[in-house]
Amino acid sequence: MTRAHRSGRRTRWVAAAAVTALGAGTVRARRRLAALPVLAPAGPYGAPRPPLPGWHLITAPGVAADEATVRAAAGHAVREGLEVVDLVPARLDAESTLGLLRLLDPVAHRTDRCAPGQGAGHALLVSDDVHRRAGLDSAVPPGSTADLLRLVRTLKEYAPDATGWAIAPGLTVPPPDPARHAEELRARGLPPGLLSAARLAGLALLVKCLVSAPRWGAAATALYWLQPAVVLGPARGPRPVGLARDTAARPLRALSGALRTLATPAADPPDAAGDTTRRAAYTAELAAGTDRFFEPRRPDCPWCSAPEPAVRLRTPDLLQGKPGRFTLEECRHCGHIFQNPRLTRDGLDFYYRDFYEGLGGDGAALVLGRMSDTYRARAEMLRPFTTPRAWLDVGTAAAHFCNAARTVWPDTRFDGLDMGEGVHEAARRGWIDTAYQGQFPDLAGRLAGRYDTVSMHHYLEHTRDPFAELDAAVKVLAPGGHLLIELPDPRSRAGRLLGRYWLPWFQPQHQHLMPSGNLEQALTARGFTILAVQHGAAHQSNGDFLGAVALAANGLAPDPDAPWSTVPATPARRAARSAVQAMAVPCYAAALALDALRTVAARATDGGNAYRLLARKELG
Repeated sequence: MTRAHRSGRRTRWVAAAAVTALGAGTVRARRRLAALPVLAPAGPYGAPRPPLPGWHLITAPGVAADEATVRAAAGHAVREGLEVVDLVPARLDAESTLGLLRLLDPVAHRTDRCAPGQGAGHALLVSDDVHRRAGLDSAVPPGSTADLLRLVRTLKEYAPDATGWAIAPGLTVPPPDPARHAEELRARGLPPGLLSAARLAGLALLVKCLVSAPRWGAAATALYWLQPAVVLGPARGPRPVGLARDTAARPLRALSGALRTLATPAADPPDAAGDTTRRAAYTAELAAGTDRFFEPRRPDCPWCSAPEPAVRLRTPDLLQGKPGRFTLEECRHCGHIFQNPRLTRDGLDFYYRDFYEGLGGDGAALVLGRMSDTYRARAEMLRPFTTPRAWLDVGTAAAHFCNAARTVWPDTRFDGLDMGEGVHEAARRGWIDTAYQGQFPDLAGRLAGRYDTVSMHHYLEHTRDPFAELDAAVKVLAPGGHLLIELPDPRSRAGRLLGRYWLPWFQPQHQHLMPSGNLEQALTARGFTILAVQHGAAHQSNGDFLGAVALAANGLAPDPDAPWSTVPATPARRAARSAVQAMAVPCYAAALALDALRTVAARATDGGNAYRLLARKELG
């Protein structure tokens, strides 16, 4: 078979895959659209009266809702037990409607407590209780559609299982502003440049398929071209303005929109003054260098005290791109892997800053919010052994696990402990009942014997002294209580295959990575009985290849606009970063496929990139 034949055959397979993906996406959009309830038709448009008692109507600039629409939305909320209703305009343009349906599954997101809030960005009906707990000010309306998109993400967190969506025929909205498209994508937590690069790559692929595999290519192109009409044409409820026109011009609009987004410079952050202050603070800290953030190198293993550990890995900060280099060493005797030299407390503060909160807060929340299945699987691990009543989640961050675990154990009291301020926000949202801020060993005395369940999910590897953390768990647990721990597995084959680009190394944050056998011995020595250990079931599905591509792309072209960047943010450096991210798009697609295969293999062989352990504290 000639090279040309092989290339044509590959293209046909790619075109067939494109037809399958587009067909599946079209069917999914129709299904999601059908799940959106339609409010009763409203009367003539006009300025709304004050909202009904107990409710607040929040609209973007230029949006108007008549009284009948507001009352219909309130009635729908009461019937469905909702506290937040996102009103989707029936006359919303086709591409905006399709974009919403790609992100929003009305059925799944209604019951998924961790699903990120998504909406049309035009109008929200909010209950008094959520309005108060979220600290909203009725006198300060949203300044843009992007503001409303950010607001619905926040309000979904305050009403995790009481947020809904409805099509509102009586809602009038202004036409979309293409110049603000990138800003609105960022408000949804999406990267405009990467999405535009992916769109351009998809259009180029359609052209290639048309040339090299005309039949399949024509089918894929036709399905893409006609998708707005197929999804929205005969639909119940939405009546997009200019549907036929937008369908006919879809490829050209997609091309021009992607190019416009790539050519648009990044907008100033909402807190530009705060960003300037942040940059000045980082510059002042870095003027003294990073050597002061490290302790002296230790000559032995912190787990078993065996001498002469071997270097396992040297890497820069591929997560945030902050200056510094980090070394992981491996004990030749017990296999414990640890950061050596270790970061000081000031060093940890420097490298953690703007990761889970501040600049990195939205990104961290987006990742943590997509792990509902993992959270529920952790909670389900206790089912054969106990019914938890009082549960303390240590290292809870924003308490995503506790929020999801309530669906498994609705009668359990969930409390959370963490070093960050986010633990108090979690309490205000109602994701945990009580918040504790501080170091676990320092707080263990006042919490002694209060809990029948303690969990540490991807927490122990972040700590400076894992033994002190386990001793604290012994103190806090009542006799017969259960300890649930999940950790990266340092013996995962992917760690050796991917080297510094294996995400679970997570430098510089991870201080200790211990094999499961080591942890089992430490728990047994403290009076625990090991009840169950899971490897394949604890595998993190996108933690290997997808993470490797992200780290590699970030390492090749770090963000020059980051406030800790030590190089000037020139147009050339910004262009280089955009180019690397664009070239990474097909790598991300390949990585997703590899991670899917890797997950199947991990489940089948009980060997993944993480392990989960459940132990019981024995009586006496």
